[in-house]
Amino acid sequence: MSSFRYDPATAIAETDRGPVRGYAWHGLHVFKGIPYAAARRFRAPEPVKKREEVLDCTSFGFVCPLLSQDRPQGEIYVPHRFWPADEDCLNLNIWTPGNDGKRRPVLVWLHGGGYSAGSAIEHIAYEGENMALYGDCVAVSVNHRLNVLGYLDLSAFGSEYENSGNAGGDDIIAALKWIKTNIAAFGGDPDNVTVFGQSGGGGKVTTLLQSPAADGLWHRGINMSGVLGGLMADETQSGEGFVLDLTRRLGLPGVRGLETVPYPLLAKGYTELSREYAAAGGYTGGRPHRNRFYLGDPALVGFRKETAHIPLIVGSVFGEFSSFRPFPFDRSLTDAAARETIGKLLGGEGTDEVCALFREAYPERPMMDLLNLDTVFRGPEIAYIRSRSALNKCTWSYMFNQDMPVDGGRTPWHCADIPFVFRNTSFTPYTQIDGVTEKLESRIFESVMAFARAGDPNHAGIPQWSASSPEEEVTMIFDADTRAKVNYDHALIASAARLQAAYYRKMSEKEKARDNIQH
Repeated sequence: MSSFRYDPATAIAETDRGPVRGYAWHGLHVFKGIPYAAARRFRAPEPVKKREEVLDCTSFGFVCPLLSQDRPQGEIYVPHRFWPADEDCLNLNIWTPGNDGKRRPVLVWLHGGGYSAGSAIEHIAYEGENMALYGDCVAVSVNHRLNVLGYLDLSAFGSEYENSGNAGGDDIIAALKWIKTNIAAFGGDPDNVTVFGQSGGGGKVTTLLQSPAADGLWHRGINMSGVLGGLMADETQSGEGFVLDLTRRLGLPGVRGLETVPYPLLAKGYTELSREYAAAGGYTGGRPHRNRFYLGDPALVGFRKETAHIPLIVGSVFGEFSSFRPFPFDRSLTDAAARETIGKLLGGEGTDEVCALFREAYPERPMMDLLNLDTVFRGPEIAYIRSRSALNKCTWSYMFNQDMPVDGGRTPWHCADIPFVFRNTSFTPYTQIDGVTEKLESRIFESVMAFARAGDPNHAGIPQWSASSPEEEVTMIFDADTRAKVNYDHALIASAARLQAAYYRKMSEKEKARDNIQH
């Protein structure tokens, strides 16, 4: 099972564009950097040229260039991989138990980083090996265009740019089309495709729901910490004025010059101009552009009825962004002492109410953890689940609530749940909790695989997990004492969001000089 093989007779798959060659390792066939499409800058993706020769696919492909240079930091919280970048980045990676004609469930990973950063291999925990091996499935991860390359609206300047404001989304759809056509050659079932993603990747799951061209290409979705309200809101304004100013700033004779200007100059000009336009409330791009190809954020326009049948798992993490910061308070304070401290920090009025609601929702947690409670994701997520579950009986909710062994115990942060979903906790030091990690990883991973196989996350290792309804959100709380609770934090989130606003403004001012942790 663990033997390595790389030779002309091993891990060969026939695709509609020609044969590709990977390698055998740990009982799997692994293919890296398979081109699923090609695209000129700002143009729609097109199929790659057919070839007769075997294409070696044993190295990860280029990732999309970022707007600025990555700086390694925060690796204790989110271990990263850094990789060469190039605009020729429309490629995907596949881990499969075999090119054997079986019809296994297919899981397609969409990476985080909003719509402007990240890559298919950015996190160490994105590796698909364990998911494919222990889940008997085909795991796929996708690179696509980002930032100015993937989400700049030039539609005012010609039909060839009609959907340039969603070029990154079109890339993902092109990858799903490639998967539908070719995944059977890799032992996968083209009629059982689960798209899952975290943060911006979760947002991209929602974007697919709202994109008619994606219909029929995927069948289930998992949205992890991807409901962000205004933080990843649609772009609704025309990019015409912005693009003209960008052209002038770069000294180009016309808009078509943007297609060939060196990327570093394009990125620099775009970044500088975005700051100016953002300050004035104008168009900045860098996120999905609402038009006939992408119909808009369901929080504003409603979910498309055509996708109502698609089962979704939607969830988030207890602390999200707030848990990246070292906690400056004593978590061992009694409830009474904590209430007094919290009252001073949050302003006093409403403290008794929010503390009482927190104790009811999280009886196992120190009261001081209220200061790390996420409302930025969880508030919009509650509304998202209520709206989605009104359309069907296949919308599930979860909360990742397991503390991590950092600084003697840290509330879980944005991305902390990813290794558990991939069954990759062995890759990440921060997930190592004696007596907890293996059990929790099994519960989460088996739920993911049950959902991928049949559209229902229930299995023998967890309590009954019912789908949510508009009246009852049944949330599976994943931690050392995994349990399901109904509407358990709705009142708390509403109360805490009001009180936290001023506190977070103060904290943000203090944090301005600090570098942000990559995620």
